Amino acid sequence: MNSKERREYIRNLLIENNITYKGQFLAEQLGVTRQVIVKDIAIIRAEGINIIATPEGYLIFNEESNYVRRVIAVSHRRDEIYNELECIVKFGGIVEDVTVEHPLYGEIRAMLMIKTIMDIEKFTKKFKEASAEPLSSLTKGVHLHTVRADNEQIIDSIIKELKDKNYLISD
Repeated sequence: MNSKERREYIRNLLIENNITYKGQFLAEQLGVTRQVIVKDIAIIRAEGINIIATPEGYLIFNEESNYVRRVIAVSHRRDEIYNELECIVKFGGIVEDVTVEHPLYGEIRAMLMIKTIMDIEKFTKKFKEASAEPLSSLTKGVHLHTVRADNEQIIDSIIKELKDKNYLISD
């Protein structure tokens, strides 16, 4: 399989299945290195396909217009990450990303696509295993999430819950 065929295979796999695929998995399936997959993904993105890299792998991001999105400013300690994310997903919200404002680099954004309690557990487990720090550690806990939900009522419930827990940053 040449590089063009490989990229077409990756593109079709991501479009047809709408699930995440780790770069290492794709590399093993296609008999190439993970670095080749990273390059292929970059080329596919340059062709206009909206592929995002989440902690669980690559995914095509579909901007469905029937969803409601809101950017929410929050602040909390590292040990409150699980609880903050739980406030969002328990109402049916999806945490699309996290963004911080860095004094040198400007806006730093990471795709999360956290939809379930299981996603939260996997995400927070990675902090322990990798001894990693969340992006919010760069801004003393202050960060933004793009939250997606089926309707405004769900978003309102999420905001109320975050406010009640004193995570929401407001006037």
